[in-house]
Amino acid sequence: MRPNSQALKHKLSHDSEREFGGTLGAVCIPIFLPLTVLFLISLSRSPEASLFQWPPPLPSADQLWDPLAPVLLLGWFALHAVIYLMPLGKVRHATTFCVVCFPPSGFHGLCIGGVFLMLLLGLGAPLGYLFELLLPLAVCAIAVSFLFSIYLYIRSFWAPSHALALGGNTGNPLYDFFIGRELNPRIGDFDLKYFCELRPGLIGWVVINLGMLMKEVELRGSPSLAMILVNSFQLLYVADALWNEEAVLTTMDIVHDGFGFMLVFGDLAWVPFTYGLQAAFLVVHPQALSSLKAAAIIALNGIGYYIFRQSNSQKNQFRRDPTHPSVTRLETIATATGKRLLVSGWWGLVRHPNYFGDLLMALAWSLPCGFSHLLPYFYVIYFTILLIHREARDERQCRAKYGLAWDTYCRRVPYRIFPYIY
Repeated sequence: MRPNSQALKHKLSHDSEREFGGTLGAVCIPIFLPLTVLFLISLSRSPEASLFQWPPPLPSADQLWDPLAPVLLLGWFALHAVIYLMPLGKVRHATTFCVVCFPPSGFHGLCIGGVFLMLLLGLGAPLGYLFELLLPLAVCAIAVSFLFSIYLYIRSFWAPSHALALGGNTGNPLYDFFIGRELNPRIGDFDLKYFCELRPGLIGWVVINLGMLMKEVELRGSPSLAMILVNSFQLLYVADALWNEEAVLTTMDIVHDGFGFMLVFGDLAWVPFTYGLQAAFLVVHPQALSSLKAAAIIALNGIGYYIFRQSNSQKNQFRRDPTHPSVTRLETIATATGKRLLVSGWWGLVRHPNYFGDLLMALAWSLPCGFSHLLPYFYVIYFTILLIHREARDERQCRAKYGLAWDTYCRRVPYRIFPYIY
């Protein structure tokens, strides 16, 4: 490697170490985020459901453990591991950062899991019991996240240097454990990061939502309109992610971030147990929803989904085939890397139109819960902060990668996420 390349790698690695608060963040986040998950679940089940309640509703020790929880969790992981290994779907190659074939069978996993759940319901399985199991399942998911992250960190020292993530190979063990040393760790052809990214946690989120709906049926005889909307919106979101699974191969999580505690915990614990808080909230705090309000919320989610899907599809089509008739007339800016930046279409309105659509959908998921509590809006608040932070990371990386071309692009497209606002 040339000296200037080594210096660049050192600089990028040093810059990456400052992300997420550096060493301090690497110590605090693995402590406070798991506690936040347990706190939010406990809060959603309490009558007050107030984020500012003091003392907070702390669960007792017996509420945190149920021997059924690890059996269900590990069985769920095993089911999706088997589905992952099945020869279903198309096979595609990833980017140059990760040259390996992946089997995009996540949507098949959703369908097979759905059939399996319908069979269980037909046999009389009490799916509503997931409401009582939320805390024990979350505790098990957190424990698995820690154990899995330790395994990943240890095994990374046997990985070849080219397989390490630039930002996770800093020499700081606390930070490297948190951010992940190895980019795409595999056991044979089984890619661990790719599996966790869209399989057990994301589909598990839908299953937990269904469990909350069935609990409401047990309590009140039928699901409320608010519960149906929350389940439907979030099922659409997950199904879309799995149907367009190949798009994940170009995301920051896959091509840039190592696979450490940050992604492991996010995939296996944070997503399934916090993204669906609205459904858990509605079990204890039912909301009446008029047809007019429901129609307005459906319209908002539809607009958000349309922006999200159309902008992502346009970007993905341009990456796959810039000569395709749907994108060939779009205006672009040439870069020194040989790639071109879109400055018209959806990507000429704001730099991240998909983020804007994502946030409109996030708001629509919370609105069925009414305005009497702040808790159901935790997701949209958190997600806004997350996407602004992710946009800032994108900005740094694109400026370093594209240089003057990126500055030109920013002048042409001044707004980052929210048109005429930010």
